[in-house]
Amino acid sequence: MTTMEVCLLLAGVLILLVVIGVRVAFATALIGFIGMFSFYAFDKGYPLDRSFIITLKLIGQIPHSKTESHVLALIPTFILIGYLAYFAGFTRALFEAAKRWVGWLPGGLGVSTVFATAGFAAVSGASVATSAVFARIAIPEMLKVGYDKRFAAGVVAAGGTLASLIPPSAILVIYAIITESSVGKLLMAGFLPGLVSALIYGALIVLLAKTRKDLGPPVKGFTWKERFEALPGTIPILFVVFIIIYCIYAGWGTPTEAGALGAFVVLVMALMHGTKWEQLKGALMESAKLTAMIFTMIWGVLIYVRYLGFADLPGAFADFITGLEQSPMITLMFILGAYVILGMFMDAIGMLILTLPITFPAVIALNGGPSVSYADSALGMSGENCAIWFGIIVVKMAELCLITPPIGLNCFVVAGVRPEISAQDVFRGASPFFVADVITVGVLISFPQIVLWLPNILLG
Repeated sequence: MTTMEVCLLLAGVLILLVVIGVRVAFATALIGFIGMFSFYAFDKGYPLDRSFIITLKLIGQIPHSKTESHVLALIPTFILIGYLAYFAGFTRALFEAAKRWVGWLPGGLGVSTVFATAGFAAVSGASVATSAVFARIAIPEMLKVGYDKRFAAGVVAAGGTLASLIPPSAILVIYAIITESSVGKLLMAGFLPGLVSALIYGALIVLLAKTRKDLGPPVKGFTWKERFEALPGTIPILFVVFIIIYCIYAGWGTPTEAGALGAFVVLVMALMHGTKWEQLKGALMESAKLTAMIFTMIWGVLIYVRYLGFADLPGAFADFITGLEQSPMITLMFILGAYVILGMFMDAIGMLILTLPITFPAVIALNGGPSVSYADSALGMSGENCAIWFGIIVVKMAELCLITPPIGLNCFVVAGVRPEISAQDVFRGASPFFVADVITVGVLISFPQIVLWLPNILLG
């Protein structure tokens, strides 16, 4: 068998392992080890014992060499910001303000939940954490006033996905590391698409609530005085968002330093609000667990990515894509369609770090190459802008994984936090938001300046 045939065979085995339930981190590390061993033993013709030793040395070096980068420090700091904000009570204040201002709309508490999750996403880098937090806060409020339980759970599961797009976002940082793109520009690029996505979610909720009056009744009775009284509680969240953005924009520090500063500011405000040691301990423990999970996944996938580099599968796939007799946009649609299918069987982070080493070079080649100018590009943007734009598109596609069966992690998280609502009910409640996400992706593809305007204006 040729190197490429072995690579494709192992890729098929990897997909099978993931489908049958093997963790992405362990499946990718195992296949990467087997692939590199076969490369040295059969392609290079080294003795088996020497091939085994070389492979062991390589996979032992990869986790340290690839994750010692200070950029990865963004992930635990962003996650910590979110958990500190929750345990300090800032999240509940955000939801209360949203409820008082937009609760009067049909499905108003659902719209409030979406806007509150968008606000919380601006200080939390993890979709899972966002869904877990609002399953505790928002679902009881919606059920209390007569919301359909499926609808309420679906709103929370879908709203939690906004943390993948709105910075600080752990998944955007992972994309930047794998593709060697600008972390600062990617973080800035997520704001407007995140806002567009939240608005489309809100419009969908209002439409559904108008269609079925019993789905999500409005909440009325708040005076203007009560609405304005709720605003001071949102100041800590808004202040942290401002600190992070201004730190990056003004050049005070790197995105990593901005994340660390944001975590420190939230910690100080949490202590000022009387947060107790047990709550701080909870925030630290939850942050550590989620960070460990993400880093383990990155280590495993990087071993597999190293093998893909040996086999040159990314280059071969890029050549195949650019050789297709289809327009670049049609080809892009096929790639995004593949993400929809993969998202049914893989979690968002695992899917991206598994596929990006192959799909990213293909899309960049499809546009004309990494250094192509606007005038010569096939997709109508420069090489750097294409990398930023594709990052936002592919992360939005990854959000679909979080609410689509059978893997949809956000849905399982909501069901786990609210045992009275089954996972099947959560999936059914979240299904209309799949349509909303498809519409959002269509808007971002049709109007790429929604993605590119802010990073180009602020960071050039």
